[in-house]
Amino acid sequence: MNDKDLKIFEAVARTGGIGRAATELHTVQSNVTARLRQLEEELGVALFDRHSRGVTLTAAGRRLRPFAVQIADLIRQAKRAAQDDGTPRGPLSIGSMETTAGLRLPEVLAAYTQAYPQVDLSLTTGTTPWLTRAVIARELDGAFVAGPVDHPELTAETVFAEEMAIVAAPGIESLDDLGAMPDLRIVAFRSDCSYRQRLESILAAQGIVKVRVIEIGTLDGIIGCVAAGMGISLLPKGVVTQALRDRRIRAFSPPAWTERVDTVFVRRADAHPSSALSAFLQIARPSPAVRLGEPLALARSHR
Repeated sequence: MNDKDLKIFEAVARTGGIGRAATELHTVQSNVTARLRQLEEELGVALFDRHSRGVTLTAAGRRLRPFAVQIADLIRQAKRAAQDDGTPRGPLSIGSMETTAGLRLPEVLAAYTQAYPQVDLSLTTGTTPWLTRAVIARELDGAFVAGPVDHPELTAETVFAEEMAIVAAPGIESLDDLGAMPDLRIVAFRSDCSYRQRLESILAAQGIVKVRVIEIGTLDGIIGCVAAGMGISLLPKGVVTQALRDRRIRAFSPPAWTERVDTVFVRRADAHPSSALSAFLQIARPSPAVRLGEPLALARSHR
């Protein structure tokens, strides 16, 4: 058993088919089949169940797969560490919540790509749970997520502190009005969105538990739906600045226990911090002298 065998095994497990894995690995199906059978003979167990739709992992295959992923990642890290002479270069995959990507990262990305043109930077947006799982699975080098994060396999560093606002249509005078609405809706990202979960907790604390949800995939879409009176949302103040100035929406301060949300950068604790990643974090960390956003005048709930 060697790293090439495990690479083939992991590709077949991930793609669910020998042909698809062969295409990804730029080889022929017969080679993939032969290497898999050789690996199964060496281990003395079947790793896949073959069927007309492709292959699925056996119990033994499911036990082996995490080790295959980890070994492949260790080899990749070893190569990167050996080649890392202190000059940021090569691939760097960063994840971020949609709100952070829109509010905090444009200037960071512009400065970074200008300073380090040899880095192939990619940015993926998603919800906090999804991004966290991607970092744990070594699919991302790191990600900006809503804190706090406490996981034994991750290192978390607070980078930004967001002041939150409950946003509603201009006709809403106070949070008291929400309880009287017969068909209150939350406008938010997917069900595992941390801001959506916080807003549901805020409403539950006020005795509002029967709330329908409208799922929107973009930040602009959420703000637009709120402005149109379709529902309410919980968002960082910074992303609603213009809409508030244009009087498209009304914003309220949430309860003190959720008025501030830290945005943390998470990465695997056992991963080698490449020069590319270290340089990125150096730029992303705000200087104490830098203002992180203009304060907004928000309405206070009467509760």
